[in-house]
Parts: sequence; structure tokens; C-alpha cells
Amino acid sequence: MSNNQFEKKSEAWSALFSEPMSDLVKRYTSSVFFDKRLWQADVTGSLAHAEMLAAQNIISAEDHSAIQDGLSTIAKEIEADQFEWKLDLEDVHLNIEARLTELVGIAGKRLHTGRSRNDQVATDVRLWLRSEIDLISGLLSDLQIALIEVAEKNVEVILPGFTHLQVAQPISFGHHMLAYVEMFSRDAERMADVRRRTNRLPLGAAALAGTSYPLDRERVAKTLGMVDAQGVAQVCQNSLDAVSDRDFAIEFTAAASLCMVHISRFSEELILWMSQNFGFVQIADRFTTGSSIMPQKKNPDVPELARGKTGRVVGHLMGLITLMKGQPLAYNKDNQEDKEPLFDTVDTLKDTLRIFAEMVGGQLNASTGIKEGGITVKPEAMESAALKGYATATDLADYLVKKGLPFRDAHETVAHAVKAAIAHQVDLSELPLQVLQGFNANIEKDVYDVLSLRGSLNARNILGGTAPVQVHAQIARHRARLA
Repeated sequence: MSNNQFEKKSEAWSALFSEPMSDLVKRYTSSVFFDKRLWQADVTGSLAHAEMLAAQNIISAEDHSAIQDGLSTIAKEIEADQFEWKLDLEDVHLNIEARLTELVGIAGKRLHTGRSRNDQVATDVRLWLRSEIDLISGLLSDLQIALIEVAEKNVEVILPGFTHLQVAQPISFGHHMLAYVEMFSRDAERMADVRRRTNRLPLGAAALAGTSYPLDRERVAKTLGMVDAQGVAQVCQNSLDAVSDRDFAIEFTAAASLCMVHISRFSEELILWMSQNFGFVQIADRFTTGSSIMPQKKNPDVPELARGKTGRVVGHLMGLITLMKGQPLAYNKDNQEDKEPLFDTVDTLKDTLRIFAEMVGGQLNASTGIKEGGITVKPEAMESAALKGYATATDLADYLVKKGLPFRDAHETVAHAVKAAIAHQVDLSELPLQVLQGFNANIEKDVYDVLSLRGSLNARNILGGTAPVQVHAQIARHRARLA
């Protein structure tokens, strides 16, 4: 068949049909204008497949060499934006195959020996997603490092810790930042785990039942780096499962959704902290916008948009789960719908991580070598807010417990003390000793050390606690982990 015939008939099965596909159906079923981003994975997978076919004497050395040359030319054309993507050829795979046949003739037609588009696309998506996970893992490290840098500068800064958005206990602002480092470190662990299951080879499963050709699937897996930590080839063990399930894409989108949820929670805090009612932080102007009508406004658009994009990614997760739930084995055309949500999830997560790392940590000034911008912390506003909510009430209760009072009784006693402080519009630390002793005679002058914000902070000197010495230890642990 000439290449013109290939393009005219569009598909290998066209001889079976008595009429051409309608233009409406052609547009409806085509995926080339979004799945063309898989071209690099498609070329890489095809090169590995061709090398194996030659090694197994399924194709000749001459055909193998021609295929290599043709795919090299195609890669250069795509990189130079000189490749013509054709709707008639439906997807990235047929577009590349048609161009290969045009370049090298019959050798190009032999490339598809022993494989189907079913196992080909499953392989391409896995190869593509693997490389994207590697990029995302690097971006997660960048964001963690940015947060650690902010934490290290603000270990001694006192922030009111909240529960139910009510002032609860004083904490180190650095400690608060490290909470997000922990979240993003788990996100990185999840990504690594998803990568391990993504990095398995479907190629060789063919359409659904395997193939009669003597393929060496382990060889292809090793060529493509689809191996475990010990270098053992990782090959999908059931041909039906290999071509039909997209659980690796669903699992990635679930991990991405969790990561975006963590970003959304952080965004919500930044939005609150930037408001005039809090005034705890500022972010650089390049991450904010103004109002079209109110000239005094500086809006936290980046955190707000990230909060909104979280819903978009979670929606993709729901869409992919729903896509898969009703499919019988093996491959079904439904699975073409996995790519756009997966691609958008990857793009959204990468963009969000990249911008948050800069928004938090600032931008490196090439001339000075110093990072500029990022989060600006307002310690006075934070400490003032911590003093408004009787944040050391639990410390007074602990003080009384150490004096022998049962905790429940101490809790009740402190509630009365707080009520008195509210009535006098003062902090607990401002109540005279005589008044405090009226609630419990065991209270002594040293109670004021306990009731200070700094005393409360330093008292939490336990693994995982907010005491500055513990925060410094956690910073050192994270720096060593990310080195």
C-alpha cells in the first residue's frame, strides 16, 4: 500500500468497510491534537520495540536501521515544529507510523509487528507519566526547601495556633511552616510509590491476548528503564490487564489531588493571613492583583486560584474513576478519555508547585545571589493576636496539674480565671498574683513564666513539639533528607 493509500484509508482496517468515516465521527474520535504530546514516549517505545524485534530476528538488521533513521528524522521534525499532524490519521501513533512509512517505506510497516495500538498507547502513557512524576518530585523538593528557609528565619516568631479558627495555643511560625513540609514530603513519597507501579511494561500484550511472535518483553523493559531497584525487568504479567486498566493514571491523579488539597489548605491560610483582619504576612506584589474599582486593594489571586484549581484536579480524579468503573475487559474506546484529564492534572500540579515555590521562597537575584520577594512575616501582628485569645490557658492548667490538681479540676479552675480576665479585659498573664491565688492557693509567682507566650513555646520541648530547639532539630532533619 502506498503512503497516499495509507492516508486515504486512514486505518489498517479500512478494507473491511464499504464507506468512509464521516467527518463528524472523525473529529469526534480523533485524539491527535491532545495526545501528540506523547510523541517522545511513542518514539522511545518504538525504538526499544524495533531493537528487540531485530535481536529476535523478527525483522532484519536493515529494517531496524531504517526504522531508527526514520524515527530520528521524525523526532527532529517534531522538535522543529515541522511535523504535519493530520486529523485523518486519528492519533499520535498513526501519524508517526504514516510518516515513518513515507520516509523508509516497507520497513516502517514492519515496526508494528507483535504489537497493537492498545499496548502501544498504554506503554506511551506510562513512559510519559513516569517522566512527569520525576519533574513533579523535583518541584515538590523545591517547595519544601522554600518552606524550610522561611521556617528557619522564623523559628522564634510566635504565631497564634488555631483550632476551629479560634486562638488555641502559641506556636512557632517556623513550626507551622514545617507542618506543610511534612505534608509535601508525604506527597513526594506517594509520587515515588505511584512511579513504581507506573513503571511497568504493557508492550507485548498486543491487542489483548499477547502475540504469537517470540518477543523478549524483559529486554524491552530493561531498554526503557522499566526495572525495579535491583534492575529486574518490570513487565505487566497479564495481557488483558496490561491493555485495559488505567489504575496507575487514577492513582497518580489521586496523589495529585492530595497534593493540591495541601496547597489549597496553605492557600486558605495565606489568604486569611494577608487580610487586614489578620495582617500576619505579605506576599510579593507580582503574585497579587489590584481591583478594577477599588484602588486600595491587593488581592491574593495566586492562592485563591490554586484553591480553585484544587477542585479542578479532584474533579479529574472523579472523572477517571467514573470512566473506568463500567468497562468490561479488555480495551475499550472509553480509555481515550483518560488523557485530557491526566494531562491537565499534570500541567496544573506542575504549574502550581512551581509558582508556590517562588511565591514562598522568593526569586534569586542573579547579580547579588540573594533571594528576593517571597513571604514577608509580620511578627508583631502575630504576637499581638496570640495575646488576644488566652493562648496560655492550657499552660496554667498544666501548671496546676503539676501542683497536684487533677486535670479536669485544673481545667475548670482555669476556665474561671479566663472568665475573670475577660471581665477585666486583660490577659491571664496580667492578672495580679493575688487574684490568681483566689482560684487556687497553690499558685505562686513562678506562674508568670508559664503564662508568657515565650514560656509556653519553650515548654513544648518534646519530639514534634513547637519549642524552638525542636523546630531547629526538625529543620536539620529535613535539610538532610532533601540534600
